Amino acid sequence: MNTKKDAEQKKLTERIAYLEENRRFVQNALEMALSMGDFLESINGEKDVNQILLAAEKRIKKIIPFETCALYRVNEEDNSDFIPTVYDPGQFKRYVKDEVEFMIDKGLFAWALREKRGVTISSKDNTRQFVLHVISTPSRIRGMFVGLLPAKKPIITDYSNALLSIILMNTANALENTQLYKMVLNKNMILEDEVKKKTEKLMHAERKLLHAQKMEAIGTLAGGVAHDLNNILAGLVSYPDLLLMRLAEDSPLREPILTIKESGEKAATIVQDLLTMTRRGVAVKKVVNLNKIVSEYLKSPEYNRLKSFYHDAEVETHFEPNPLNILGSSVHLYKTVMNLVSNAAEALSERGEIIITTQNRYIDRPVKGYDDVQEGEYVVLTVSDNGTGISPEDIERIFEPFYTKKVMGRSGTGLGMAVVWGTVKDHKGYIDVESIEGEGTTFTLYFPVTRQETEKDMSSLSIKDYMGDKESILVIDDIEEQRYVAKGMLQNLGYSVTTADSGEEAIDYLKTNSADLLVLDMIMDPGIDGLETYKRILELHPGQKAIIASGFSETERVKEAQRMGAGKYIIKPYTLEKIGVAVKEELEK
Repeated sequence: MNTKKDAEQKKLTERIAYLEENRRFVQNALEMALSMGDFLESINGEKDVNQILLAAEKRIKKIIPFETCALYRVNEEDNSDFIPTVYDPGQFKRYVKDEVEFMIDKGLFAWALREKRGVTISSKDNTRQFVLHVISTPSRIRGMFVGLLPAKKPIITDYSNALLSIILMNTANALENTQLYKMVLNKNMILEDEVKKKTEKLMHAERKLLHAQKMEAIGTLAGGVAHDLNNILAGLVSYPDLLLMRLAEDSPLREPILTIKESGEKAATIVQDLLTMTRRGVAVKKVVNLNKIVSEYLKSPEYNRLKSFYHDAEVETHFEPNPLNILGSSVHLYKTVMNLVSNAAEALSERGEIIITTQNRYIDRPVKGYDDVQEGEYVVLTVSDNGTGISPEDIERIFEPFYTKKVMGRSGTGLGMAVVWGTVKDHKGYIDVESIEGEGTTFTLYFPVTRQETEKDMSSLSIKDYMGDKESILVIDDIEEQRYVAKGMLQNLGYSVTTADSGEEAIDYLKTNSADLLVLDMIMDPGIDGLETYKRILELHPGQKAIIASGFSETERVKEAQRMGAGKYIIKPYTLEKIGVAVKEELEK
């Protein structure tokens, strides 16, 4: 009987234990669900990686009694190692670090990564237990969790292990979302920057188009007016001369007739300005020298008259010693210089300075400014002052006809800068203007050079001083015009010249040939540049002589080439004396 009661009591005890176990399972499941809800909300709204890992570490320690935790995230730069992010290390910081290094060395990290679940590993002295668990999404590993179990309870239940897996999986998803967010944000910033640049480019193009249309409309009107005025002014300018020839020296009519004549000549000058502004005034183009034009103006009655009004203005000149020539109209270029200097003088508040500069310049790559200057050889005229400057709003309109802040009738007609613009464009040039209010203004005019010969310039050196004797020269340049110019000059100086349009072609040529000297361009696109070309040529021909040429200022790569053995550095554009002397000096070393 007792046996039957004992059996029933045992069944009841087992039933109670079963129900208790299920109750705990249900309770734990509910707690897990409730716990994960706010955890997911907090980490998925977070965009900082360290904050996500910190939230995960806090959540894990609330559920599982680890003595300390460390989370290692994958290095996103190369995915080859882990970056430690240790939270709440306390007294175990050094211990955990040493143990992790041991685990990595023994391949235990790699094993845990493959398992994709929580694994328990003994410390290297077998006194403590660690739990390793990969932090990963189904597609990518994001890091590794390391937890030190308590010494008195060195185990983790299956339930706890499952909960740890869920927390770390959601942590990995949050980390991935953060990276994706940053990628999208970065891409968005790049796109916004591209849109901004393209918008600015379109706005700039639109302003240029509107300016061109406005100039064309005004030009059509002004051209017709100028034509009619010229017919009218012919009488006012010509007939006074005839009348003056017939009048006695003491005639009371002489003075008023002279006034009529001077007024007619001033009106004729304005008509010429109108024609220049409409770009119909440049009829004659000859080989001219900009230094000579500036010098003529500075000796002219117009300049002396300007100085009488602005006697405190100091004018300083910096001329290119060996200027290249340009093809154009000396009359219109003279008027351009006069207008720029006059404007600069009027901008000076009291005692000020005007600097006029001429320079040969080779543009390797387009230069952005008021105009976009294209590649090529130019003679550059710069007129700068330290006057009142021009506001950004006015800069947009200064080249429009009749747009002026001056008092009409006292300081010109408002056509001066329009004449400058028309002249530059007629000479197929470019113009740039930079100004800071209260500090001054700089106008920079780019005129394409011409290689047409003019009267021979008597330089300090005789051409005999730098003539060659059939030495072989290899010209390496990616621009056809530059190769043509250099070859022509050097052949005229008595050298045997070969050309190559790239560093690669030059190297191929020198594999089976030799050259007494290289004329080497420093910037060549596409392909290897001058420095790399010279390095490879030295492997074929140690001690190879060379001179460096470029349109840019001297760079560190130029200096490096010179340290390797290259000789003189010359700035493009070429002049006969410049390239001749450089080649001669290098050959005679």
